Amino acid sequence: MLSRPRLTIAQTARVFATLSLGVAVAVASSVSAFAQNVPVVRDAEIEALVRDYARPIFRAAGLANDGIDIVLVNDQSFNAFVTGRRLFINTGALMTAETPNEIIGVIAHEAGHIAGGHQQKLRDQLERAKTMAILATLLGAGAIVAGATTNSRGLAGAGMGVAAGGGEMAQRSILAYQRTEEMTADRSAITYLNATGQSGMGMLKTFHRFQTALSLSGAQVDPYRISHPMPQDRIANLEVLVKQSPNVDKVDPAALQQRHDMVRVKIAVYMEGQATASRLMRKMQGSLAARYGDAQSTYLFGNIAAALAKTNALIKAQPKNAYFQELRGDILMKANKPKEAAEAYAKAVSLDPARSGLLPVSLGQALMAVGTPESLKKAVVQINNGLGRDKENSAGYRYLAQAYGELGDIPGAELATAEGHFYSGNYKDAKIFAMRAQQQMKRGEPRWLRAQDIINYAPSTKIK
Repeated sequence: MLSRPRLTIAQTARVFATLSLGVAVAVASSVSAFAQNVPVVRDAEIEALVRDYARPIFRAAGLANDGIDIVLVNDQSFNAFVTGRRLFINTGALMTAETPNEIIGVIAHEAGHIAGGHQQKLRDQLERAKTMAILATLLGAGAIVAGATTNSRGLAGAGMGVAAGGGEMAQRSILAYQRTEEMTADRSAITYLNATGQSGMGMLKTFHRFQTALSLSGAQVDPYRISHPMPQDRIANLEVLVKQSPNVDKVDPAALQQRHDMVRVKIAVYMEGQATASRLMRKMQGSLAARYGDAQSTYLFGNIAAALAKTNALIKAQPKNAYFQELRGDILMKANKPKEAAEAYAKAVSLDPARSGLLPVSLGQALMAVGTPESLKKAVVQINNGLGRDKENSAGYRYLAQAYGELGDIPGAELATAEGHFYSGNYKDAKIFAMRAQQQMKRGEPRWLRAQDIINYAPSTKIK
């Protein structure tokens, strides 16, 4: 008789890594150290869209003033998680989700974790489980010693069983607690969606997708050895609530759906390759999103002149679209026309409703490439503007250091280099460059004080 394979714990983890939404807890890791292990994606258009999705949900969850950062992760799996005040969303989730409502449901679930304080509660539960496991080990060790002194092999064996059983009980206790918190976050998500007049059908679609993927894996999962409820349990838990909502049949506004489609195409072109992008564009044939994807694909893999013509046509269709202007700037930079590129990026900056810090940095790069003393001074201003909006853009500090260096401002270049290392989590080199910058600065001036802050910085072990 043939039977389906039973998953090991490691295999179970791999399956659920592609199917999970939840909390990540790193008990003794700083944010910067954690972030170094995460392939972060930066894009002004995608970040603006996801923030627009999140804003009403965070407001409904009472998190509007909590300064929650949204971080995009370059990973093809459908996943999202929170750690500290950061919400991480995989590009794979954005690519897979066919509607904005599906991603909004994901964000609502993660907001439930943050609003519920689940990370701290999980840390507390881990401490309790650790204590449970330690006590079981001590009891087991005591039984083994007693068995040895009485020459009783049975008692010694029982001692080892106590120790092993205690560890198993601790693990199951943690997993059961996590499953409960996941169900709580699901219910909170429905509350937030109702409060913002949005449907919960996107959440159900996501869980049906998880269920299908799990079925196709051919694996038999022990529901007591996983950190998330089984998809069918989550569906059963939410289906009545979703279908009773007055918003059940609400659909996403056409303009938001269009933005979502354009982001999906962009992710496909830049991260998934030509074949995946072509398949997606065929599904959207004739749409503005498909034309956008075609222009980007032509820019990356085809003819620059053709890419520029296609992008100009997009701009004619939507003259106030900042990201079409950004693409035009990218194309002109590749064509070695930095002056024209700078004009396109300047339009993108002026049109950008989200005031992304990334676009001024791109403008600064184009001005640097122009290469005149005047354009270098303008580049410094623009890059500083961008970093003022987005201080953790470590790549931006490298361009700033280069611009300062070309202008002969060596202390400024050293400090910008220090900042770049600092926001990359490389504190050792950050301190070295900060000290070098200080040696060429007047004591007490603002830049000297910033260098001193970097020198004095002691990394925290808490997640922020």
